Amino acid sequence: MVRIVVVDDQDLVRGGFAMILDAEPDLTVVGEAADGLEALRVVAEKKPDVVVMDIRMDGPIDGIEATRRICATTDARVLILTTFDVDEHVHDALRAGANGFLLKTMRRAELVEAVRVIAKGEALLAPTVTRRVIADLLRRPQGAIRPPALLDELTGRERETLRLIARGLSNAEIAVRMTVSDHTVKTHVSNVLSKLGLRDRVQAVVFSYEAGLISPGEDLD
Repeated sequence: MVRIVVVDDQDLVRGGFAMILDAEPDLTVVGEAADGLEALRVVAEKKPDVVVMDIRMDGPIDGIEATRRICATTDARVLILTTFDVDEHVHDALRAGANGFLLKTMRRAELVEAVRVIAKGEALLAPTVTRRVIADLLRRPQGAIRPPALLDELTGRERETLRLIARGLSNAEIAVRMTVSDHTVKTHVSNVLSKLGLRDRVQAVVFSYEAGLISPGEDLD
């Protein structure tokens, strides 16, 4: 059973997410919070596996700072929900340690699946969101994370795995695409991150674009 805390400053939104998730047989909502400060208290008390976190909340601690503290002090994994079109802080949330994010315009099934993916230890970068993240990052030149020459360190299968990560596919989806087991995909992902000196899948996506493995205009769907 995956234990969940839902954090959002809008009662109806928070209650709606909680109701959707709690209706699933393998998910249980153990707590709710209306702001970042309350989120820290509830997470410390309830010890959830996943925190569904809104970014923009009133109070002394917003969703980004709450995410940073939760990731630094607990084993809970954080799924960010955002209205990305008007939110300039999603990258800060990812840097704070969030394990993935979805737009609040998602479908019910997407929310449920996202929580399950995050709970398994995977990162979540939905293709439609990935495209927007990369487009925004490319408008803010910061230099390549690592030289493109590092791609030569990857095997053919590892390079293909990196391409599919950059297109927003989960481990399970990559396994189907490459016709291999989930375990093999996890090994490929681990090798890719290790060889390229990357922290997580988010950095892997950015690296893929900066190294030219994926082009900004390429279809991610």
